[in-house]
Amino acid sequence: MDKCCSNQSGAITHPLAPLTANEISKAADIVRADPPYGDDTRFETIELMEPGKTELADFKPGDPIKRIARVNVFSAVKVSVTKLVISLDDEKIISSQEMPGKRPMIQLEQFVEIEDIVCADPTFIEACKKRGITDMSMVCVDPWSAGNFDKPGEEGRHLAHVFAWLRKRENSNFYANPIEGLNAVVDLLSKEVIRVDDYGGAPIPEAEVNYEADFFDEKDFQPKAKPINVVQPEGVNFTLDGNKITWRNWELVIGFNARESLTLHDIKFNGRPIIHRASIVEMTVPYGSPDNGHYRKNVFDIGEYGIGKLANSLELGCDCLGVIKYLDVTLNTMNGEPWTIDKAICIHEEDSGLLWKHMDFRTERTETRRGAKLVISTICTVGNYEYALYWYLFLDGMIEFEVKATGIINTAACLPGEPGKYAVEVSPGVAGQIHQHILCARLDMAVDGNANSAVECNTFAEEPGPGNPYGNAYFERETVLASELAAARRANPPTQRYWKVVNPNKLGKTGRPVGYKLDATHCVTPFIHPESPSGKRAGFIQNHVWFTAYDAEERFPAGDFMNHSDGKDGLPDFIKQDRSLENTDLVMWHVFGLHHQVRMEDFPVQPCVTTGFKLMPMGFFDGNPAINLPPETNKASCPADA
Repeated sequence: MDKCCSNQSGAITHPLAPLTANEISKAADIVRADPPYGDDTRFETIELMEPGKTELADFKPGDPIKRIARVNVFSAVKVSVTKLVISLDDEKIISSQEMPGKRPMIQLEQFVEIEDIVCADPTFIEACKKRGITDMSMVCVDPWSAGNFDKPGEEGRHLAHVFAWLRKRENSNFYANPIEGLNAVVDLLSKEVIRVDDYGGAPIPEAEVNYEADFFDEKDFQPKAKPINVVQPEGVNFTLDGNKITWRNWELVIGFNARESLTLHDIKFNGRPIIHRASIVEMTVPYGSPDNGHYRKNVFDIGEYGIGKLANSLELGCDCLGVIKYLDVTLNTMNGEPWTIDKAICIHEEDSGLLWKHMDFRTERTETRRGAKLVISTICTVGNYEYALYWYLFLDGMIEFEVKATGIINTAACLPGEPGKYAVEVSPGVAGQIHQHILCARLDMAVDGNANSAVECNTFAEEPGPGNPYGNAYFERETVLASELAAARRANPPTQRYWKVVNPNKLGKTGRPVGYKLDATHCVTPFIHPESPSGKRAGFIQNHVWFTAYDAEERFPAGDFMNHSDGKDGLPDFIKQDRSLENTDLVMWHVFGLHHQVRMEDFPVQPCVTTGFKLMPMGFFDGNPAINLPPETNKASCPADA
């Protein structure tokens, strides 16, 4: 029984607890009793089908817990996916829906298989020989999703499009040695290379640019620094009951699945609901180069791979510092077997600096309070990139999400000194292309309940005249976004635009609706054309905020099945219903990210760059909720010369 899903007795303690290893095995066995594709049935995802909101609201500790699984299976020989809903209690399939022409996520087990298929292909081997490569064991092939480019011969297939690099010696950084202009297209069903695209191009850079410690002599390292230790001699301030966590004024349930990775549920402050469910539901990474095969680089790291399956097993004292609680996660293999990633989720506390302070200059009396935050995180490796995903909860009621992007930039070869207009040379003959990381958060809001409204706020300067004789007047105007089509919105810095979700039925002490504000500080401008092959598939990036009426099946902004998708069944289609958003159960979708013009400092391993957003209480409290924190002085702090 998985540690993150149960108490010490092994019993499921909450309806939102992720499926255990036993439950995953049970779901797979139920499918195998009547597999949709016979012996060719493979498993994409086996995950909890989360209970409805009414069922969750009625749940009391000790109540019986009904367990239902969502299972997506696919055919190993034809392009088709079947969506199943399974009752684990009754051991039967409740519903089945075949989706002909849909393709599953590329599975983790297929990564190495794709490399083996490519490196054994005679045409690819011959192209490598032309470049002076005779040892194919040193060729490294990354499996990229193929997109949808209407290429002849690709119709009706399930494909991967690959890029290649050359490893100079054992454990060397192969991204320093790109094999430019050589791409293979692999059929994941027939397990064959259907085409090798050889564009030619710059020679393979010769120099090694390594990062592993074993490649450094002791004299090459900087002098060792004195440690900065995080100690909590009295223990942590949070408690876990299964996967429900309580910390200071906060409580919530931690979830995890193969596609989204971390999910947060039933988030409350002092017992008051704020968010029913929060997660990052998509990330697309469009590259800006049309050269050679690089135009196909527009992966959907969540929808096409499943970022949860790519989670790291975290290391104490390296990935996580301080007094740490880890949770393991259990997912499924292609064959339906459970497999566990140890220490995939890290939970700890951090000092968050000054929370509030004031000194009365007349009396010189000072009150100071320091803040703290609860950190819930995971780190996922998607090929060359690492994405460290952090959810923070603060004592003043703020919620923050942050991504730290690190790892190795995707590289191409160029003639030394000639990277072209779409890239920056980071090492002689090695180029990093301009690109973006565009993410989408799905925030199922529940501000003091499920009856919420969406509001846009803009600031305007008063026109000069009798009402503004000194030219200093400006004001904020609130607009209720009444329906979905009106609520597809973009950032507007000239009016300091922001959005909030309010509960019109709950008023604060000044008579205004309680609410939470989206602090959208990392909106990005997309540069791929919306009618381009990649732009059609990523319609959600054309707005920074979308609001939709709640529908449990509208889970992903670009559709359920992203591989070779055509852009349908995502947010642009959801809002065509133009449902009302006033005083109702609504979902806020926020699109944000990184615009990455590569720097030389990003190589060989990129220092963390960050993006994210905040949700800040706005009228949710009748004052500063942290005003009554008791005064205290940290006794462990001391002068540096002590």
